Amino acid sequence: MATMDNITVTDSDFHRNGVSGLPFQVAIVKHEGEGDMLVVMFENEGHTAVFNLDKLAMGDISFGSNSYRGDQYEHALRGELW
Repeated sequence: MATMDNITVTDSDFHRNGVSGLPFQVAIVKHEGEGDMLVVMFENEGHTAVFNLDKLAMGDISFGSNSYRGDQYEHALRGELW
């Protein structure tokens, strides 16, 4: 898949989120200097969450420890994911 701003999408999929939830795209990306990341991007701009997969595997979901600038990832990935 495409490489953008030192980010390479390795896998992605669309989730319809049940019958009444907002659908979203989920992607695993390699980000040079950060490692493997999980990106959750909703259809509306400004709604993107990013987590480091290694930290998630250790159970780390804490703000400040496993939180990243979703807006920066959105800028780099929205065109490919949506």
